[in-house]
Amino acid sequence: MESLSFSFETELSAERRVHVGVVGSGDLEVLLEPREEGGAEVSVLTSVDGYEHVWSRVLDRFFSRRPLGGRYEIRDFGATPGVVSLRLAQAAAEAS
Repeated sequence: MESLSFSFETELSAERRVHVGVVGSGDLEVLLEPREEGGAEVSVLTSVDGYEHVWSRVLDRFFSRRPLGGRYEIRDFGATPGVVSLRLAQAAAEAS
């Protein structure tokens, strides 16, 4: 298991707490909650070690398109970048 942390500047803030996805074979869950400090703090717990550069690119792309602040907790069990992007988009849509 690898634990990663990222921070992003954002223009908007999550309005409510959300939970999307489920940790299971090839999937992940995203928990998102508002934070008063502004910006986005992302914690990733992943079963796949050595992919920090991939996580960084996926998250950079997400926040460049959807700068929604909050505290993100991502628990991954081998999801593809496409699934990660989908779950982040679902969480952002529900939290806005």
